[in-house]
Parts: sequence; structure tokens; C-alpha cells
Amino acid sequence: MSDETQDTRIDARLLEALVCPITRATLIYEPETNELVSPTTHLAFPIRSGIPVMLVDEARRIED
Repeated sequence: MSDETQDTRIDARLLEALVCPITRATLIYEPETNELVSPTTHLAFPIRSGIPVMLVDEARRIED
């Protein structure tokens, strides 16, 4: 299993502190994809080796 797809849990306190780097809105944790999703911007930020990657260039665009 690669680091990008490894099922790792994110700390609840960390999730509360993290916000979308564009809108500063709350993010939603998606355990199936191990990503933090910003519904407003339709971006999914990856979590790699337990570390959220909050770079817009690394985010995946979510299709409607």
C-alpha cells in the first residue's frame, strides 16, 4: 500500500484547526479517499503519511 492511499486517521483536534487555504472555510474529512474536502472550492487536499498537504497545487479538483 502506498503512502498516498494508506488509511490513516487524522487527529480530531488537527481537523478542527485546519481550514481551506482559499476560503478559510471548514474542511470535511473523507476517509474513503483520505482527503480533506472543501465543498465551496470543490477541491480535495490529500493526506500523505498522516500529514495534510494544504497546497492548492497538490489538491484534486472534485467533479460535480
